[in-house]
Amino acid sequence: RVVHTQLQGADIPEHLVADMIDEFPALFVAAACATGVTRIRGAAELRVKESDRIAVMAAGLREMGIRVEEYPDGVDIHGARLTAATVNSHGDHRCAMALTIAAGMADGCSTIVDCANVETSFPGFTALWRQLGCPIEECVHELD
Repeated sequence: RVVHTQLQGADIPEHLVADMIDEFPALFVAAACATGVTRIRGAAELRVKESDRIAVMAAGLREMGIRVEEYPDGVDIHGARLTAATVNSHGDHRCAMALTIAAGMADGCSTIVDCANVETSFPGFTALWRQLGCPIEECVHELD
């Protein structure tokens, strides 16, 4: 049984990092919505994935009003209310999906740039998002 409650910031033990390396973008969003600070260390591998996921997620969350402190191997994320913004996924499908979830939690309308590859890695993501009741519009244009 699962019961709704306010998320709380946490220290993520380094020994768990290797088992959840691909889930960190989503965890960053959960941490942004939590009360308090979430600390992640031992995750330097995130800097050498499809993008520097620490930098991409930190920049995106900062644009959405979240205080994020970067370290070579992790972050401190200070939970707060997300606000709408234009953020860049830098072509990283996991960051794009995580930032879409953050946008769905934010006040107002957000834009996620450079996320065309999401449908390649998760066919139907946009349709599923709409089924969940979240309005999403796909815009295709060239980046400057």
